[in-house]
Amino acid sequence: MDEATAITVILVVIFFPIIMTPILMSVSDRSEKLRDILAVVTSAITFLLVLTLYPFVVRGGIVQHTFFEILPNLEISIRLDVLSFSLTAIASFIWLLSTIYSIDYMAKEHGGSRYYPVLMFTLGSCLGIFLAGDFFTLFVFFELMSLISYILVVHEETEEALKAGYKYLVMTIIGGLALFFGIIITFELGGTVSFGVGSIIEEGTLIAFLAFMCFLIGFGMKAGMFPLHVWLPDAHPVAPSPASALLSGVMLKTGAYGLFRVIFNAFSIEVMQTNNWDIVLGVLAVITILLGSAVALTQNDLKRRLAYSSVGMMGYVLLGLSVLNENAIIGAVFHIFCHAIMKSCLFLAAGAIIWKTGKRTISELGSIGREMPFTMACFSIAALAMIGIPPLSGFLSKWTLGLGALDANATFYVIVLLISSLLNALYYLPIIVPAFFEMVGDEEQGHALKLSVQDVPPKMLAPMIILAIFTVIFGLSPINVPFDLSQMTSDFLLKGGWF
Repeated sequence: MDEATAITVILVVIFFPIIMTPILMSVSDRSEKLRDILAVVTSAITFLLVLTLYPFVVRGGIVQHTFFEILPNLEISIRLDVLSFSLTAIASFIWLLSTIYSIDYMAKEHGGSRYYPVLMFTLGSCLGIFLAGDFFTLFVFFELMSLISYILVVHEETEEALKAGYKYLVMTIIGGLALFFGIIITFELGGTVSFGVGSIIEEGTLIAFLAFMCFLIGFGMKAGMFPLHVWLPDAHPVAPSPASALLSGVMLKTGAYGLFRVIFNAFSIEVMQTNNWDIVLGVLAVITILLGSAVALTQNDLKRRLAYSSVGMMGYVLLGLSVLNENAIIGAVFHIFCHAIMKSCLFLAAGAIIWKTGKRTISELGSIGREMPFTMACFSIAALAMIGIPPLSGFLSKWTLGLGALDANATFYVIVLLISSLLNALYYLPIIVPAFFEMVGDEEQGHALKLSVQDVPPKMLAPMIILAIFTVIFGLSPINVPFDLSQMTSDFLLKGGWF
């Protein structure tokens, strides 16, 4: 068996979380412990399988395999390149940690027999998006992920959750229809929707612009782009916290990934810049950054503030995609890594606070750092990284994006990044400063010290600590694998090395 065939086999096996879904459903009623173990093992094996692809990818290896044709030039196919590997790696890593966290978290919640199978099926669907070899295959998995993750949004079954789920479902249907039309137009203009042919559409005609706008609506909705972000601040707070971490840390990235493929596979940098479509994306990115950050300031619910923060942070990726030079693409890809780690850590920490204390409004969190010192330490590290405090990883991604903006003589974008960092500080510091330094009475302080040795169980705490450590490492370490992958991805995309 040659190397390409071996890699293809691994890519097929990676989808086994979907196969595990009915197995998890069948064992849920018989043994919750076995169900939990199988969910963690499934996530772990998936992540390890992804890691085995790393040596092949860093050598510049690319694999594209077609399973079958539905119509001439309309295929179900998979593809591995450095871009798809980068997203697959971070997704499977975050999923593993969130699944481990879920064991103790969901022990106090209802519906575990539904939660874990849905979690694994959603993982398989996300991997299908990142490993799709063409827009049609991506669309199939995108719709599967969007529809099945609705169950995670409404898991609590409260009136608030059902309303948020309804809004999410409506936006998902709108986005899906937009993607469908974009793919049809692309197929009509280019005769294919495969990622392995370079730029499918080479002229910026009116009908091509319509396709671009359809893609922008479909993928922008999932990425939380203004004005299609309206589902996100409602969906994230009502979902179980490990699901919120995945919604923000991974599933938002499916929209960003789709836009990468649109810009570099459906079109090209030349088409984008010649027809000023990059300006359209840049304007939406700026509004998304500033709006998300500004509205986050007004939120008193902790998870809702984090949700609006995710809107602003995804605007950074869109900004890098609008600038379209080497540093901007490096910054955009690296920010995907950083945001996945930082925001997952924040949502898991927020979930731990709610799980242990029942408190979820920011005004109630004074001195919470004395009750839950490890949880709040992780939260604080991730929050400082989100602000962009050097030398944490968030600073490095913003720095690289800023360099990209300066390379393009877009000083205004640098100003936007600085304003955004200031706004980030304004809505994160009022959480972390009172958590550790707010004065409490003697009786309350004694109670806080008594609780401080407990915090949350190790299976909840360990994923947060790991994420917090990586937030530091990816800003400090001279050996920075995510940044190296981001550089490789930028070089790959800008030089059009499709095969």
